[in-house]
Amino acid sequence: MDGERAPGRQRFTAPQVFLLAGSFLITLGSFAVLPYMSVVLHQRLGLGLGTVGSVLAVASLIQFSGGIAAGPVTARIGLRGSMLLALALRTAGFAAFVPGLTSPVLAVGALFLVSAGAALYLPANKAYLVDGATEAGRPRLLSASSSAFNAGMALGPPLAAPLVLGSPAVLFACVTGLFALVGVGHALLPPGRGTWAGAAPGTSAPKREPAPATADRPDGSPKDGCGEGGSAGDRSAGAPGGDRRRPSPFAVTVLSVYVFMFFQHYLALYAVPRTSAGFYGAVLAGYAGLLVVAQPLLSRRIAALTYRGAMRLGFGAMAAGAAGIGLGGHVGIGAGSALMCLGEIVLFLKNDLEALARSPAPAAAVFGRQRLAAGIGAFGSGVAGGLLYGAAEAAGSARGFWAAVCLQGLLLPLVLLGGRAAPSSRAARHPGVERPPGGPGRPFRSSR
Repeated sequence: MDGERAPGRQRFTAPQVFLLAGSFLITLGSFAVLPYMSVVLHQRLGLGLGTVGSVLAVASLIQFSGGIAAGPVTARIGLRGSMLLALALRTAGFAAFVPGLTSPVLAVGALFLVSAGAALYLPANKAYLVDGATEAGRPRLLSASSSAFNAGMALGPPLAAPLVLGSPAVLFACVTGLFALVGVGHALLPPGRGTWAGAAPGTSAPKREPAPATADRPDGSPKDGCGEGGSAGDRSAGAPGGDRRRPSPFAVTVLSVYVFMFFQHYLALYAVPRTSAGFYGAVLAGYAGLLVVAQPLLSRRIAALTYRGAMRLGFGAMAAGAAGIGLGGHVGIGAGSALMCLGEIVLFLKNDLEALARSPAPAAAVFGRQRLAAGIGAFGSGVAGGLLYGAAEAAGSARGFWAAVCLQGLLLPLVLLGGRAAPSSRAARHPGVERPPGGPGRPFRSSR
């Protein structure tokens, strides 16, 4: 039967294939423009660096924190409608950049429109992708989505580089046309249900019996593995301030992005003077290629990890990566970057899977909260990173910065892990229940 088919044998549907291709094109267009916004605002429009920094900070805040609106918007107009609204905002924003090349007010307004569209699009995109998918199929879908996005991020900047300063109007016009075409394709998609995996259109999530308790899941997961309607403990754990007996996906996402963004923000500042701009470019290309190839290959193994195990592996890899980068040289920076990539692959995918598994909310709302968590982590890293790197340089050793990142990657997760989970009331009421075969290492029952 189809429902019993192994996850690796399930084929993507035509809408899923289109959405993955669209994700690549959207990110390709976005990253043909957005990485160069500081250049456009400062060099072409003459804004001061302080003003440029403030504008980019507000744009980032809109892009990340605005994701929390994805749930209510999707509830009102549906998944396809949310994606169309988001693409309309982004298309209008890129179009406004053409006259905005002579007007700072128009350019800043255009950037905010693009950011607002991005805030709405990503949660709706991921929710549509997993809409109706089995829990076992989610890791492959979300890892393929991540690969599509990362491929666009890798190719966008080098493709746009010749046009950024020489013919920016042509660049913005091309990106506007690309987004318009992708928007037309989205309009032809069937409307997503925006409900829970396995629910019939127009219905709410079915009631499911909890699975036997495990050390990592003391309250149990839904018996059918769809994960959207678990116990009260599962549901509260998916939101900020939820069940404190095991790590909250929201809190772990904040910390994951916080540690990772030190690498993203400060690698260039550290690596280019110690190696070369060409080597740094090669590291970025290799990093993107590793993400694109490795995450789909590792998705089922990541899904099979317990959440605590994924945290130990992911944060351990990031801490080791920071230590490697701190050693300097081509080998240290290259190997450290590869370890950072491993940490990103494990943590970012597992956080989304865990958040989906524990929350009774529609997937768009879950991804919106995850987006907000990423914004909080990125903001905290930006504030702390500048202070730490400045202090390290003032002390005469930028390596001290990476030592500090390494220590944070090792120590801060311990606050969230905080020892083993306490036995649940359900387990206390049924002390004779034994751990199922395979224990915590069995395939993840509650699996972005």
